[in-house]
Amino acid sequence: MSDNELGLFLRSRREAVTPAEVGLPTGSRRRTPGLRRAELATLAGVSVEYVTRLEQGRDRRPSPPVLSALADALRLAPNERIHMHRLTKAADGGFSCMGGAMPVRTVRPTVRALLERLEPTPAVLLNRLGEILARTGAYEQLMAPIGLLDGDPPNLARYVFTDARARTAFPDWDLVADEQVAALKHGPFRADPHIAALADELTVTAGTAFAGRVTSVPGLPKAGGIMRLLHPEAGELRLAYETLDLPADDDQRLLVHLPADAAASAALDRLTGRRPGALRAVSG
Repeated sequence: MSDNELGLFLRSRREAVTPAEVGLPTGSRRRTPGLRRAELATLAGVSVEYVTRLEQGRDRRPSPPVLSALADALRLAPNERIHMHRLTKAADGGFSCMGGAMPVRTVRPTVRALLERLEPTPAVLLNRLGEILARTGAYEQLMAPIGLLDGDPPNLARYVFTDARARTAFPDWDLVADEQVAALKHGPFRADPHIAALADELTVTAGTAFAGRVTSVPGLPKAGGIMRLLHPEAGELRLAYETLDLPADDDQRLLVHLPADAAASAALDRLTGRRPGALRAVSG
């Protein structure tokens, strides 16, 4: 684990919740958005001092009732509640989640068959290090021209942080970089020697672009959203993405891209050589 993941998570969620969302008045004198510590403490039924201790990392083992109260006060979604619980288990040394095990680099035949059936959708299979283990032909047509598949093995996190082409390919590079750090931190992070080695490498090769995010980005990646890709042949594309976690024994995730608008749909059809409308646009 990095130094104070629970405190970072609580602070980031507190700052993301508006007073109006929890029924509090929104005064004109507020300098920053989000809840004040005192407001969170009142909503959760704990002291301001205790919220401060949690956020500063001086207390990393809140009881289950306190966790539940904080989760209710912050309006956490189910996945966020699970993540917060895991962070407290990590502080107790009780959360291993594949930590120490070799990253899985084999692909089960049924997973490979699933990828084949996803054509012509751009889809890729990643392990916890961000290594690309398998992909559809459409994903290769989409990502090979930007250099993402040049590594051996290709690694999404390493590409984003160390390949200069990534900053051109992803117009919203900062958001993409945040998501890569969140994905690496979604688990034991530095307690996993394989992820720790990659993190050390990126700290050296990417500097503060990576290291600064480790201390500021919570380890809770988005399951889906919209990303912009500047493709050298197809131009700028708006793509909706969805992340599907495979069972724990696989230790892998499937990342699927779909066109987010009609222009992207037409561009992907041309890029993959499919009939018009093969990939319908989905709303973000």
